[in-house]
Amino acid sequence: MTASERELAEQLNRRLRHVVLMLRRVSADQPITSQQLSVLGSLEHGPRRMTELAAEHGVRLPTMTAQINRLERDGLVARRRDGADARVVTAGLTDAGRDRLAAGRERRIGFLAERFADLTDEERAAVAAALPALDKLLGAP
Repeated sequence: MTASERELAEQLNRRLRHVVLMLRRVSADQPITSQQLSVLGSLEHGPRRMTELAAEHGVRLPTMTAQINRLERDGLVARRRDGADARVVTAGLTDAGRDRLAAGRERRIGFLAERFADLTDEERAAVAAALPALDKLLGAP
């Protein structure tokens, strides 16, 4: 690793932390946490195994189980048995969970759109131009 690569990594790390904290503040008055909203987002395309969710979110299985318990208690997630293996438990969104996810996402996107409005056309273009490189860097599909 070169010194310039390390410096770039440090700068990006600081900015990513700032973005995460900023988006958490936007959602601070919501009935669920940012982490819970993130779990709902992981379920957007269908039910998932608890072990998959834990791995994706970088937490241990008991931590994810506690998150799912709270989301299930609030009617946002439903547990199901896997059709192929009845021993496997999956978690999936309920209609209320889908609605809560959409509302949380809209709040964050609205906030970011307002921030983008403060940028010049050139600055917005620079952010847009950086997105493919960020996708590659972060392993996004």
